[in-house]
Amino acid sequence: MSRDIRRIGVVGLGTMGAGIAEVFAANGYDVVGVDANDAAVERGRGHVEGSTSRAVKRGKLTEDERAATLGRIRYATDLAELADRDLVVEAVSESLDLKRGIFEQLDAIVGPDAILATNTSSLSVTDIAVATGRPAQVVGMHFFNPAPVLKFVEVVRTVVSDPGVVQDVEALASSLGKLPVVVDDKAGFIANALLFGYLNHAVSMFETKYATREDIDASMKLGCGLPMGPLALLDLIGLDTAYEILDTMYKQGRDRLHAPSPALKQMVTAGLRGRKTGRGFYTYEAPNSPVVIADALTPVDGGASDTPLRPVDKVGVVGSGTMATGIIEVFAKAGIPVLYVARGDDKVARVRTNLERSLDKGVARGKLTQEARDAALAIVSGTTELDDLADVDLVVEAVVEDLAVKTVLFGALDEICKPGAILATTTSSLSVVDLAAVTKYPQDVVGLHFFNPAPIMKLVEVVSTVATAADVVATSVDLCRRIGKHPVTCGDRAGFIVNALLFPYLNDAVRMLEANYATADDIDTAMKTGCGYPMGPFELLDVVGLDVSLAIQRTLYLEFREPGFAPAPRLEHLVTAGYLGRKTGRGFRTYD
Repeated sequence: MSRDIRRIGVVGLGTMGAGIAEVFAANGYDVVGVDANDAAVERGRGHVEGSTSRAVKRGKLTEDERAATLGRIRYATDLAELADRDLVVEAVSESLDLKRGIFEQLDAIVGPDAILATNTSSLSVTDIAVATGRPAQVVGMHFFNPAPVLKFVEVVRTVVSDPGVVQDVEALASSLGKLPVVVDDKAGFIANALLFGYLNHAVSMFETKYATREDIDASMKLGCGLPMGPLALLDLIGLDTAYEILDTMYKQGRDRLHAPSPALKQMVTAGLRGRKTGRGFYTYEAPNSPVVIADALTPVDGGASDTPLRPVDKVGVVGSGTMATGIIEVFAKAGIPVLYVARGDDKVARVRTNLERSLDKGVARGKLTQEARDAALAIVSGTTELDDLADVDLVVEAVVEDLAVKTVLFGALDEICKPGAILATTTSSLSVVDLAAVTKYPQDVVGLHFFNPAPIMKLVEVVSTVATAADVVATSVDLCRRIGKHPVTCGDRAGFIVNALLFPYLNDAVRMLEANYATADDIDTAMKTGCGYPMGPFELLDVVGLDVSLAIQRTLYLEFREPGFAPAPRLEHLVTAGYLGRKTGRGFRTYD
């Protein structure tokens, strides 16, 4: 760093500000924390003491390190105490007038070379900077909550930021063990611009009663490996904060996908602001408690239905690919006899070989006993004849994602299967009712969308059409539980729950790349280290396959006719060029 930054000020000692103060102090910096009054200061002190105490209990800090960290923080209620600071980070609530007022005061207090940084997550850093006489020395330094844990920091430069100041702040963030990414001053920056569109979409899904809050959150946790579901995350962030961020983003970009869902505004107006008030999308045992308690929306008996169930004692699976083989394994390990149908004796044999290999791996890894492996194989048989499915209770179709192929298959199954047999499709994007419509008994058709790899992924989306019978849905949900899966229920709409929330977010990431706002690496870093996602959007797109992703995005666009869902041109161009991701060796990145 060209500047010797050792003395840090933090204005605002809420959860975020206290965490920022702790991070600096833990890394050897001299910190002064300021808040409006003694009570606020004591709350901030309590945040730091509680956080460091938990770190000691978890073995992340020694008692000596904790004492040293606490000893490096001095608390005050007067901004004048920051006069000798080299850098001051403002972390007060998301109010432009409040922030501008603080920066105006700080400008008159700190030395001429001091850097002023705002931790805003959505407001214009430029609007804040021009309240000072030193706009070139004002930047955004956006930490993520909890600041002591999450590694990502967005360093936000304005059109007048001094490049040297930006470099110094970037280096400072690195000295804290963080992964800084420099971005321009645009509402939402990287992480929030991608995250909050997705969160807003989840609110709309809940608001329209398409799925329950529990199913929406479980879908994204179990289907995508996210650390929290979107509605639980909104409660943690604060619904008022989320509304302000979305409103700011919408006013700047006029993207309808960022227009705050009416439900958000209504809940904030009613005082339902999430964990901090004890109630948001969920109800908590006390304000600021993470413990969820039952309320009027809590499913009774875990969502179990009293609808009579159809017997499912034998299952058929049509298909010979990875998904079909995984589904066969799931049923067999649960003790349900399976008859699978493949096109040709070679494919029947290949399914058997792949099944044996997967089960053997389970034994080798201690996940399965030899006896359980043998028992599973004993109740699996294969055939090349669809007619052999005449006596099964349920058939799961897992063939190629082509509506013409599937409709022909469902027409044949309708003729072959016994009355009352359930016909299920594991489609991830096609309309289930289109398949039901070619049968004489559309009430017996349902979607059972397993996730890949089926033996590992716990989620199954149970998709009902307008014609699906209640006992078919109830039987499907019960069957999923019998085989150790977590069922979520939803209607027959493009993308169902997971893909309808996931792929617009991925599409937004491609649009951000197209706009040259950030690189693919920086965007992936933002979502992995700032939001705790297991993969960045471009890593995930390359794994899923750009052709598959484009097909799903086109389906969503055709269904909802939402301009923001139109596939990003970059995605279309890559697919046209044959760059489909890992499977072709090149997508958004090039692979060996």
